[in-house]
Amino acid sequence: MTHFSSAQFEPNYDEAKVPVFPIPDLLTTFSGEIIKNSEDWNTERRPELLNFFEENVYGKVPGTLDNASFEVVERNENALNGKAHRKQIEVTLQKGSRSLQFNILLYLPKHKDKAPLFLGYNFFGNHTITTDLNVLVSKAWTMNNEKLGITANHATEASRGVRAHRWAIDKILDKGFGLAVIYYGEVDPDKNDFSDGLHTLFYSKGQKQPKANEWGSIAAWAFGLSRALDFLEKEKQVDASKVIAFGHSRLGKAALWAAATDERFAGVISNNSGCGGAALSKRKFGETVGRINTSFPHWFCDNFEKYNENEEALPIDQHQLLALIAPRPLYVASAEEDQWADPKGEFLSAHYTFPVYGLFGKEGITSQRMPEVNQPIQNTVAYHIRTGIHDVTDYDWEQYLIWAKKFIE
Repeated sequence: MTHFSSAQFEPNYDEAKVPVFPIPDLLTTFSGEIIKNSEDWNTERRPELLNFFEENVYGKVPGTLDNASFEVVERNENALNGKAHRKQIEVTLQKGSRSLQFNILLYLPKHKDKAPLFLGYNFFGNHTITTDLNVLVSKAWTMNNEKLGITANHATEASRGVRAHRWAIDKILDKGFGLAVIYYGEVDPDKNDFSDGLHTLFYSKGQKQPKANEWGSIAAWAFGLSRALDFLEKEKQVDASKVIAFGHSRLGKAALWAAATDERFAGVISNNSGCGGAALSKRKFGETVGRINTSFPHWFCDNFEKYNENEEALPIDQHQLLALIAPRPLYVASAEEDQWADPKGEFLSAHYTFPVYGLFGKEGITSQRMPEVNQPIQNTVAYHIRTGIHDVTDYDWEQYLIWAKKFIE
């Protein structure tokens, strides 16, 4: 295997230097057959694309769990100043003698019997998304961030509420939606070390890391979202047919893969997910396949490394990942100053899904012209680019809620 250093991958931010490349055709199979209707898509094209992404990008899940159990460890029917029901649920995943636990923080609007819901991960612990003093502080390994009060890889009370600006909880509840969040490091710590986290449950004797076609961390995080959905299907106050996978940045990649592999998700929101998420890889703009595989070698399966500095050899591109969501609603969002994530590549990827959504009678984005900043396109396939940086803002959530009220609720 060729080894690269991140210094080799200087990002390109010049549209004039974007290579000319063919867009892999969504409606032509690898063997050259033309897909003419939604049935052909579901039985022929979708399975082969899903299999390619599994084998060569995100990696396959190498087995099945023996058991998944759920225990409500805390609840309050009058949370957030009387606005919400709150539950905290410990999820235990078992495989043989091994087990792993993670916690779901669930807020539901009080005025609704069965609520649609956004489900997503956070980066530093459930307690960081709210100032609610009753939310448990995670005991799992946490990435250090001195600005957020996290040192020695351990979250403390000092970091409570430090990421509340990314989660418009009041707006979400006011619109009749629930919110479920999970600290992603409890499912799989975000470090290049496969000695802990979800992967270890599935190792055979003596195995220390996944095989070349087996899952990296993105697929593990996606798996965790599906197990959370297993619980939500049992929760009487949740409309489990209307659960939207949500994610920002690397967790936007995980949300997309979760919705691609688990069709129970009613829709998906990709916020600034970039390379390996919504952005077209073949543009080689901003973060590239080689750079992401070098900086974060644990995110994808090892087979993906053969496309380092070799995107032209990919027989697929990320618009085909997005098309795996069809006919379910899909929202891709970018930020004007987030060139690393390639906003134009994210938009074009969403655009190129329109032939597949058309097979189902759904409205995609037919124009190749990007919308102006802060001028959303709100179809079954939606897109906006807003002012600002790589982040999640109230503006983003306002657009997501408008769209979700129309296409999910």
